[in-house]
Amino acid sequence: MRTRRIVPSALVVATTAALLASGAQPAAGQGESADFTVVVEEGANAAAARAAITAAGGRITGENTAVGTLTVKAPAAGFVQRVSASDAVLGAAAVRPIGEAPKAGTGPGNREWKVVEREHVGATTTTTRKAPTSPAAGLDPLDDSLWGLKMVRSDLARSRQSGDKRVHVGILDTGVDGTHPDIAPNFNRELSRNFTIDIPTDETGAVVDGPCEFRGCVDPADHDDNGHGTHVAGTIGAAANGFGVSGVAPNVSLVNIRGAQDSGFFFLQPVLDAITYGADVGLDVINMSFYIDPWYMNCIDNPADSPQAKIEQRATITAVQRALNYAHRKGVTLIAAGGNNHEDLGNPRNDAASPNYPAGSAYDRKIDNKTCIHLPTEGDHVISISALGPSSLKADYSNYGTEQTDLAAPGGYFRDGFGTPWYRANENLIRSTYPRNVALADGNIDEAGNITPKGEAAGVVKYCQGTTCGYYEFLQGTSMAAPHAAGVAALVVSQYGKKDKAHPGTLTLPPDKVEKVLIKTATPRACPVPRTVSYENVGRSAEFTATCTGDTKFNGFYGHGIVDAYGAVTRGGNFL
Repeated sequence: MRTRRIVPSALVVATTAALLASGAQPAAGQGESADFTVVVEEGANAAAARAAITAAGGRITGENTAVGTLTVKAPAAGFVQRVSASDAVLGAAAVRPIGEAPKAGTGPGNREWKVVEREHVGATTTTTRKAPTSPAAGLDPLDDSLWGLKMVRSDLARSRQSGDKRVHVGILDTGVDGTHPDIAPNFNRELSRNFTIDIPTDETGAVVDGPCEFRGCVDPADHDDNGHGTHVAGTIGAAANGFGVSGVAPNVSLVNIRGAQDSGFFFLQPVLDAITYGADVGLDVINMSFYIDPWYMNCIDNPADSPQAKIEQRATITAVQRALNYAHRKGVTLIAAGGNNHEDLGNPRNDAASPNYPAGSAYDRKIDNKTCIHLPTEGDHVISISALGPSSLKADYSNYGTEQTDLAAPGGYFRDGFGTPWYRANENLIRSTYPRNVALADGNIDEAGNITPKGEAAGVVKYCQGTTCGYYEFLQGTSMAAPHAAGVAALVVSQYGKKDKAHPGTLTLPPDKVEKVLIKTATPRACPVPRTVSYENVGRSAEFTATCTGDTKFNGFYGHGIVDAYGAVTRGGNFL
């Protein structure tokens, strides 16, 4: 866990009034209202903050005392600047970004990480090999295709520790299909929550999440209309029940703390609420395979940003870090995906993708590494994971760098195995659980539940026992690497945790101890030779070229090494 944190200083916060003099850029029409997250200045008088909100035209509708934020309904135009002028307010940000958007029909749709994660879809050189129906002892029928399970040695670890139901892992994602046959045995419906409200369209009518599937536009806590969260959950803890696939920690409890829209956008307020809720109910691990929209990089004072954009990013940085600090104090091990932008996080390129909502809002920004941060993976107390292919090469898309990479894990790499029959094979990706409703919407199964030609080409598999059927898909990304590490973290708590007095019937282990075990038992991996890796032979531009710095003990591609479940549960006690 590197320490490179950006906290808006008193001097920076004090410049808010000066920024206002440069002129506000209205976020929407003068008569419109919106919801905002207002971040109260640390140590400030709460009454003064509330008075500032009222004076700025806002009405308080909610509060997160753990983070020191207030949710406010207020006029969209100018509220951020007005309320932030108060000494009692650090800053404010729209609960979801607002502003001018493209014409209807050209909305943001699914998040851009799907471009990376579903690279194999529609490719002409994919292959699919059938998994055997007689798995090894302790493994499930489709586990033969889970090379990631074997790379982290979960298959061996379960002879010693397969997870404990008293250990709870939070999936902060697009939701979890709690009815999937591989998820249901481990799904904790009682603790699961959905902190989002579906957004059918943006302000101009452009589609975001699409029509609401449930009354009130709030999906049940066992539902996933995207598939990303269910895939993550399966890798962490799909049950070893003789059906389909099993996860890294196949006997822990899975808790859905949904903070993302159906479309895959992770906006600030739902993420804050999910993290603090997870901490309050005693979750042991939270997996965060995302970055907080709409900014890929949050900067405290970027010259390209408007006064309002600067205030909003400062507020985001502070609020997110407060939430991470709160969860860490409450005993939560925080695991995050390193990101799919194929860059050294210590030397980032220009950010041309922000803000990514509404569509068409992005502009080019030169990134100053000292004043910009990628959240949540670069937050304090977060273990950041890079992604590997089956050959253990760093995947072409994976972020890297000694500044933030803590550990490496299997994330899939479609273009791995260049020069072999496995090159551009579906099996180079990570297979995991897939909601039936999403498979149908994607066109990968038909109404009768049969795999379509499109689904077959993408490697989608249907597995049935009697009338019970489950579906499975291949994806790649650091989003797939993080849950491998989260699963190992859950095994560490299962093996070495103590009874949690604050939450009877559960186990707990301080997150710093969990991190120490993960690091000390990781499989060391040296930088490749040569250290500079070009991906041009597999069709990537020179922009993907990456240089690994560091030594075998710690380097920018692998961090402290590849997470090792077997080492963690057999040798981890030596480091506690």
